[in-house]
Amino acid sequence: MVKRTEKTVVIYSTPACPICKRAKVYLQKKGIGYKNIDVSTSEEAAHEMIHRSGQLGTPVIFVGEQMMIGFNQKKMDEMLVK
Repeated sequence: MVKRTEKTVVIYSTPACPICKRAKVYLQKKGIGYKNIDVSTSEEAAHEMIHRSGQLGTPVIFVGEQMMIGFNQKKMDEMLVK
């Protein structure tokens, strides 16, 4: 069962990114739905990620308007409840 959160969770990722995979597995284990945007298959998505974050690397994770570069479990938990 996927938990509902008032905030939209978006992950800009690539299939080869191990940190991206860790973040997605963590959210799945917590039952939190998210939108995955694969920047390796869409130049438009890559430009959107860069524009929103200023970052070239993945993952870039948004929880609502809060942004995380990379993945930090403790920070993710804080972002989900704030």
